[in-house]
Amino acid sequence: MRPNGAHYGVGQAFEPAGSGGFPAPGTPHLRGTRRWKAPLTGRLESLPYKGLPALRICGGLASLLLLTQLVAAPLFAQEPSYLHPGHPDPIVLLAPPPLPGSAEQAADLASARAVFRAHTTNDAVLAELETKLSVFSFASAIGPQFQPDRLPKTAAFFKRVLKDTKEVVDAGKEHWKRHRPYYEDASLASGEMEKTYSYPSGHSTRATVQALLLAEAVPDKTDAILDLGRGIGWRRVLLGHHYPTDIYAGRCLGQAVVRELKSNPAFVKDFAEVKAEITAALSPKESRIPGSVGVSPASR
Repeated sequence: MRPNGAHYGVGQAFEPAGSGGFPAPGTPHLRGTRRWKAPLTGRLESLPYKGLPALRICGGLASLLLLTQLVAAPLFAQEPSYLHPGHPDPIVLLAPPPLPGSAEQAADLASARAVFRAHTTNDAVLAELETKLSVFSFASAIGPQFQPDRLPKTAAFFKRVLKDTKEVVDAGKEHWKRHRPYYEDASLASGEMEKTYSYPSGHSTRATVQALLLAEAVPDKTDAILDLGRGIGWRRVLLGHHYPTDIYAGRCLGQAVVRELKSNPAFVKDFAEVKAEITAALSPKESRIPGSVGVSPASR
């Protein structure tokens, strides 16, 4: 909190009693006075000072503070969301989850139990690895070149997309407040318990969003990408963290998120750049003969 309600800005520093970052009038160790026009108020102030060097030092500090603010501003600037507020609206788009105590809820829980009890050790290991989901979780479907160090623009873009998607998912979770299956049946508990609600599934939604966009960016891998996206959501059921209906709702919501994203010209522009980066990273590099143009060893 700023001391004594001080306001910081151009020509101001941290001393609330003074102006322009200079010591307050009446400071004992300074000699003489000088009339100084404050840049923000335009008022003339009586400024004690200890000669010209003191003024230069104070002015230099104020300039340094301003420069620091200007340089740091872009680093802390919040990027605007690709999604318009309230679009998509999960509460309007999705049907409510089964009501507690209903036959539908009992059937959903029975399905969750069956999937949980049938999973293999390998399934569980894969599901745990997918808990920390990112766009590079799809490297197994796309190829070993699909790595963050090769695709910085892609990494930043999908991080922004996932942030936007999470806000949509959270709105649905907070509205319906459906508890996860292991609260109904403790035998379904595995791994770290989550504090968020169950419906719709965040993993299923995010995996769907990423899969649909990646399938467009790497069309020759469409089937593998979409299959992995569905699997990421479904493996949340075998961990006991979701009901099947949570996953289905996430897929529906993910499709709606992608539709809304594509209605934003800023998204379309950025996505075009990301697709170009991915294409370049995945394209095989030809070995060229010095002095030749477009000749590879295979064509000789």
